[in-house]
Order: sequence, then structure tokens, then C-alpha cells
Amino acid sequence: MRPGMSIFNFGSDSAESDVRGANRISTSDLDQLDYFAAANGITEQQARDLIQKHGNNLAVLVKEARKLRELG
Repeated sequence: MRPGMSIFNFGSDSAESDVRGANRISTSDLDQLDYFAAANGITEQQARDLIQKHGNNLAVLVKEARKLRELG
């Protein structure tokens, strides 16, 4: 996990040419995916499934992860 990450800000290295918004999660960024899953109490596969079903908007994904935790 990179320094400066939080549940709502995954941080970025200014040297990276990253065009994604700070409120988006990418399944190709394993650090992001792993951190999101751990921070939200779900598995990495559940995080991937949520992204596939609901898109990569962080606010929506946090809400959906919360629903998953409540069901489980």
C-alpha cells in the first residue's frame, strides 16, 4: 500500500501519468484494489465484482461494499 492512501483518496505520484480521477478505482491497479477491499471489509474478488457490476465510482462502491458487509 502506498503512503498517503485513505478510503477516499488513493494518493498518486505526480510522476505517474494517471488520467483516472481520484474518486475512481481501477481493477488493474492491484494496490488500489487490495486497499479498497481491506478498508471496506470485503475480499478482493468481491471488490472486482462490485466494480464490474456498479462501475468504478468510489462513493458508489463504498456504499455497495457496506451493503455486502451487512448481508454477510
